[in-house]
Amino acid sequence: MTAPLPRALILLLGAAATVITVAGLKSIAWLAAPVLLALVIVIAVSPVHRWLRRVGFPSWAATLVLVVLVYGTLITFAVVTFVSLAQLTTTLPRYADRFDGILADITRALQGMGVTPEQVRDALATLDFGKIAPYVGSIISDLTGLTTSLVFLLALLLFLSIEAISVDTRLADIAAERPQVTHALRTFTIRTRRYLAVTTVFGLAIAVLDVIALALLGIPLSLLWGLLSFVTNYIPNIGFLMGVIPPAVLALLVGGWKLMLIVILIYWALNFLVQSVIQPIYVGDSIGLSPVMTFMALVFWAWVLGPLGALLAVPTTLLVMALLVDTDPRASWATALTRHNKRTERTDTA
Repeated sequence: MTAPLPRALILLLGAAATVITVAGLKSIAWLAAPVLLALVIVIAVSPVHRWLRRVGFPSWAATLVLVVLVYGTLITFAVVTFVSLAQLTTTLPRYADRFDGILADITRALQGMGVTPEQVRDALATLDFGKIAPYVGSIISDLTGLTTSLVFLLALLLFLSIEAISVDTRLADIAAERPQVTHALRTFTIRTRRYLAVTTVFGLAIAVLDVIALALLGIPLSLLWGLLSFVTNYIPNIGFLMGVIPPAVLALLVGGWKLMLIVILIYWALNFLVQSVIQPIYVGDSIGLSPVMTFMALVFWAWVLGPLGALLAVPTTLLVMALLVDTDPRASWATALTRHNKRTERTDTA
C-alpha cells in the first residue's frame, strides 16, 4: 500500500496548482469573463424557460422566447448606454467656462494657504477641460473594438440557452454516480439566482430613486447615472463609490460645490446605506457568504478577470466553492470559515 504524501508536500502542491490556475485565468480573462457572464445570464433567465414549458409552450418556442428576452435586454442596455455617452460628449463642453471658474476659485484658495501662483500654474498646466470631451469620444470609438467580444458573447448566450434545455436530464445522469456533484451544482444555481434577485431588486429601487433625485436637482443625463448606479450595485461594498463620482462632478459644474454636496449626501443616504449596510445582510442570508469573504472575492476577481470580474465576483466565488468545497465532504471546514451567520442564528446566539 502506497504511503500517503506528507501534509506539507500536499500544501505546496495545492499552492502551486492554485498559482498556475489563477495565472492561466488571468491570461485568458478576455475569454473567461464573457463565458462566466453568459453562464450567469442563462442561470438568471432559465426559470422563464421552465415556466413557458409548464404553461404549454413547445420546447423550441420557449427557447426562442428565452433567447429574444436575453438579446433584447442586452441590446436595450447597449443602446441606452451608447446614446447617453454620445450625449455626454456634447454636454461637457458647455461647462468649460464653469470649470475654468472652479479652477480659479481653487487657485485663490490655495494662494490663501501659502501656495504660490507659480506652483499652482505648474500643477494646472496640463489640465484642459476642453480635452475631456475628445477623451470621452475616444472611449465611444473604442467601443467598436468590442464588436468581436460582443458577437462572441451573443453566440455563447445562444448556445448556452439551447443547452440549458437538457441540463436537468444531464444532472440526473450525474446524480446516479456523483450525487454530491449534482447537489453542489444545484446549490450554486439556486444561490446565484437568489443573489441576482436580491441585488436586482435593491439595484432597481436605488436607480429609480437616484434618477428622480438627479432630475429634480437638474443634473443632466440623470438616466445615464441611474443606469450606472444600477450596474455598480452588482459590485459588492464599493459600487457606491464608483457610481457617485460622475454625477457629483457634473453637479459641481452645473451648480457649484453646494449642489455637489447635495448629490453626495443623497447618494450616501440611498446608495451607501443600502449597498454597504443593508443589502450585504440580505445577500449574505441568501447566498451564505460573509461580508469579509464577499469583499475579498471582489478584490481577487477584479484583479484576475478585470471589470467583469468585479461584477461577477459573487457568482464566480459561488461556482468555485461549489466545485472545490461542496463536492468534497473533507472540505466542509472551508464552508464554516466563509459562511455568513443568518440573522436568526445571530438572534438565537444572543
